[in-house]
Amino acid sequence: MRGWCSAASLAVAMAACLLSGCDEPKLPAAEARPVRTVVVGQRPAGEPVILTGQVRARTEINLAFRLSGHMIDRTVRIGDQVMPGQVIAHLDDQIQKNTVLQTEALLSAARAQLVEARNTYARQNGLLSKGFASNAQFDQAQQALESAEAQVASAEAQMKSAEEQLSYTILTADAAGTVIATGAEAGEVVAAGQSVAQIASDGGRDAVFAVSGQIIRALPEKPAFTVALTEDTKIGASGYIREIAPQADPVTRTYTVKVALDTPPEAMQLGSTVSGTTLLDAPAGMEVPSSAIVYGSGASNAVWVVDTKALTVALRSVEVARYEPSSVILSNGLWPGETIVTAGVQSLHPGQTVRLLGSAS
Repeated sequence: MRGWCSAASLAVAMAACLLSGCDEPKLPAAEARPVRTVVVGQRPAGEPVILTGQVRARTEINLAFRLSGHMIDRTVRIGDQVMPGQVIAHLDDQIQKNTVLQTEALLSAARAQLVEARNTYARQNGLLSKGFASNAQFDQAQQALESAEAQVASAEAQMKSAEEQLSYTILTADAAGTVIATGAEAGEVVAAGQSVAQIASDGGRDAVFAVSGQIIRALPEKPAFTVALTEDTKIGASGYIREIAPQADPVTRTYTVKVALDTPPEAMQLGSTVSGTTLLDAPAGMEVPSSAIVYGSGASNAVWVVDTKALTVALRSVEVARYEPSSVILSNGLWPGETIVTAGVQSLHPGQTVRLLGSAS
């Protein structure tokens, strides 16, 4: 009896629920995903870039002997000022002196033979004119004279070469400048062409920078540089690019750029660290962090744009103008003042509710 009453009560309750339209149980609302964002700003054309480099002499000369030998002394040290023609180092010249003595003796013998040949030629010429000598004897005297003249010319050339070889045992400076490096030391046996001293010649100075290929491609045709000492930015000079290395450094993958300085002040000593500022020939655009880009197939790229009122996101296609080390320059697809997601872009879907980190949820 009791079971029948319970079943009847349950049926009545269910019928009452159906008649009254009971609400279905509600699912919990999806939790807003926290994201980091940034407000997009317009990037002006002609972006300034600052490079760090050193001051170097426009011309650096490596002084070396033209022949091998035993170096007996070096008269300069790093930091010394040298003048044109100043002696830098000596080689042991005994072998070259002996060669000069030998060629002098050969030249004297050749000249003596030439005198004898000239006398014989003159005598045979006189006898031939009087009919006391044959043409064969005269021709023989003429050939001996020509041979003697050739031997003298050869001996003189050997003498000149020997004297030049002797002069090569003395290394002299070609121009005024400062010794910035030294190579071989006194007592060493040096090879021909081995550096003994490096001279930074007086005159023009360059600011030398290691520049990435990306910056070089963005430089205008004739960029103007402002170069200043890093330790005192009030000391500076203007300059222009004089040379760009055609090949990148195999280790750093950067290019050496030499900026000629116009009338640099004395405080810009050789080796001083300087900073150079110039404007890149970059088009105006939107600069966004690299992490904000959602990379698609091919050239299709997009960003998540936040509706700051509804706190939802939408995927929008963008056009990339240039990639930089930590950011991307967009040429189209965004407007200044819009908010985009910079972290968590791979775990979003269109219309998803987000919570901006740092703001109230």
